[in-house]
Amino acid sequence: MAVATTRDEGNAARAGSERRAGSDSPSRPRKALTIGAVAKILSQEFDDISISKIRYLEDQKLLTPRRTQGGYRLYSQTDVERLRAILRMQRDEFLPLRVIRQELATGDFTGSRPGSEAAATRRAASVEAPVSMLAPEELLDQAEVSEGLLRELQEFGIVQPDRRDGRSVYDETDLEIVRAAAELSRFGVAGRNLRVFVSSADREAALLQQLVGPALRSRSQARRKEAIENLESLAAVCGHLKHLLLVRDLRRLKGD
Repeated sequence: MAVATTRDEGNAARAGSERRAGSDSPSRPRKALTIGAVAKILSQEFDDISISKIRYLEDQKLLTPRRTQGGYRLYSQTDVERLRAILRMQRDEFLPLRVIRQELATGDFTGSRPGSEAAATRRAASVEAPVSMLAPEELLDQAEVSEGLLRELQEFGIVQPDRRDGRSVYDETDLEIVRAAAELSRFGVAGRNLRVFVSSADREAALLQQLVGPALRSRSQARRKEAIENLESLAAVCGHLKHLLLVRDLRRLKGD
């Protein structure tokens, strides 16, 4: 009898501890939650979270909540933590959905994130992310290229700096373009040879403008934000398709 009483007291203590832990950690739910409840939990950290945004991330195959027979979404604790990780990668690292999908594939939502240099490179390749501005001498120093190469790239429209206070300024995307051009120049690729890439990018941009242009001009902030996210995803698909077409042609060139 004494042994049973001790065991019951231990179980009760553990149950009480679990209840207290659950009440102290409202952001870590222990039961399935509705989409509205999830949005409320995450709004403590993400001011712009909404039910429509959660649904959009689900449409992009980043999240797969359980569904009831009536079609209602039910989110587990793992779903909430996954969603939190997605939102942090968007907010803190400006990652496009394509890259976020790759990060989530590792199954690690809490591991150390890449360093500042890698984050800067991803910002440079992101449509929405704010980028730092560089003076000409800063770009030359970081890209480790000559003034002659930079002038050549500008002459053929590969790099197009902005003008601020009467001076040319470049952003992080320009820096990565110059680095890529410098790498190609090692193989004898001149600035004029790179115009084919500019023409291709211009045509792709015109195509995507037709697809999402009206939404980008919408007065609705939510619709514009969704359009930018769609633009990121479409750009990633176009880049992937272009890479696949190139690989196919190179295989033919190789004789496979």
